[in-house]
Amino acid sequence: MSFSELGLDPLLLKSVLASGYENATPVQQLAIPAALTGRDLLVSSHTGSGKTAAFMLPSIQRMLAEPTVKGMGPRVLVLTPTRELAQQVEKAAITYGNEMRRFRTACLVGGSPYGLQLKRLSQPVDVVVATPGRLIDHLERGKIDFSRLEVLVLDEADRMLDMGFVDDIKAIAARCPKERQTLLFSATLDGVVGNLARELTRDAQRIEIEAVPHLESKIEQRLLFADNMDHKNRLLDALLRGVEMTQAIVFASTKRSTEEISDLLSESGFASDALHGDMQQGQRNRALQRLREGRTRVLVATDVAARGLDVAGISHVINFDLPRQAEDYVHRIGRTGRAGRTGIAVSFAGMREVGLVKNIERYTGNRIEIHTLPGLEPTQKPTSGRPAAAGRPRSNAGPRGGFGDKRSEPRSYSDRPPRGDSRDNRDRGYRADARPGGDRPAHSDAPRGNRADSAPRGPFGGAPRAAYGDRPPRNEAYRGADAQAAPKAEVNGNSVEYWEKREREAKAKAASPRSYGDRGNSARPGQPRSAGNENRGGGNRVGVRGRFKD
Repeated sequence: MSFSELGLDPLLLKSVLASGYENATPVQQLAIPAALTGRDLLVSSHTGSGKTAAFMLPSIQRMLAEPTVKGMGPRVLVLTPTRELAQQVEKAAITYGNEMRRFRTACLVGGSPYGLQLKRLSQPVDVVVATPGRLIDHLERGKIDFSRLEVLVLDEADRMLDMGFVDDIKAIAARCPKERQTLLFSATLDGVVGNLARELTRDAQRIEIEAVPHLESKIEQRLLFADNMDHKNRLLDALLRGVEMTQAIVFASTKRSTEEISDLLSESGFASDALHGDMQQGQRNRALQRLREGRTRVLVATDVAARGLDVAGISHVINFDLPRQAEDYVHRIGRTGRAGRTGIAVSFAGMREVGLVKNIERYTGNRIEIHTLPGLEPTQKPTSGRPAAAGRPRSNAGPRGGFGDKRSEPRSYSDRPPRGDSRDNRDRGYRADARPGGDRPAHSDAPRGNRADSAPRGPFGGAPRAAYGDRPPRNEAYRGADAQAAPKAEVNGNSVEYWEKREREAKAKAASPRSYGDRGNSARPGQPRSAGNENRGGGNRVGVRGRFKD
């Protein structure tokens, strides 16, 4: 179906034909007529299917009519997950609106200076393409007005949710007018994406184009197994030195890995650049510009370059690290084989990453052929199960002993003598063959009888202690736990005689000279009485303290 059959305005149709497009893709054939009716849309389509034109062409056509609300704010707002995709969407909007008078756009992304963006927003603007984070900054500063907004577009909604923008998207949608058209484009409409769609849209029409993407045969997929990181680096060096490679994008899993791999390639003589989310927008633009101009041969990037990057000279995509999501694999290898060209996608896999490879094959519906490079064949075999422990083969051959069986031979550790056959590892008690400690004799081997019939026991329930070795015997004056305590005389604390006696003792204690050598409160037999803290404050106070103490 041609674009002329979709009901587009002649001005837009002229711009589309001038861009080289003649026939509409399946998603454009279904989404453009439905969007022209003004209904909300939920569109599920894979990358490279022409989604940008599917939502941008009907949105621009609405701006041919005069706005109902006066102001300088945008009439169309497009939210994208990455800066590169935002710049690509703005470029497409400028192309489609080339024949319109006074058509202005603004791109609000992170890493770019505020000054230029504020200058764009200070004038009437028609289309704003932004990432959620930077748009929230402008909203909080009050620099953008949504009073005349007519269309809200969420491009790559699943990716934005994966990046944690769900709260920002809800906050932005709450600022938009309720009487608007919402167009949501995503690779899937299930799960959290479906919940968000139900919350932001009203009576939306659902359009699904190939829920599971089918990769074209123009991209050759290869799989190389690597033993370790050093093996990966040697495989990468060999691939980049191949005669069939013109430009390549190497995808790594972390920002730090991109920097390390790019530095390693630069030291090896390759013209390489790094691209990740922590770079300023100016640095990212210069890296992409050098790649488009051919000055950079290898671009090492994270998944920020997996969407919205269209460079015709990319012949190879190399997955140095496999993506955790199978959908990201499709977006990565889609950077090559653009516009009908052929491309090669090579993925490095560790020996324990067979599960990730199977998930990718199940998602794409294609089997990835395993290749090897001469002289760089892997020395190990890939496995999908848990590796066996060192020294313990995962074999069921041979008899297996029970958990409670004793060892047939005593175990010996270093200089330790082996255990006897009559003791197993569960024995944690006293061993008769242990070495005696110091000069203490070994305990008696006499059988234990009833405690009530045994001899008097020691302080802690054992036998009375004797003198061991050079230890002197205890002083007879010391009264241990086994000594017989002297019976105490019964005292009537309520009698007059008792209190008179206490008063006399208190007066005698107050009249005695003070001694600061021992600050104890009571005197032991044979030791001088101290008058430390007890005589503080006068005699009466000492008596009172003694009275309450007893």
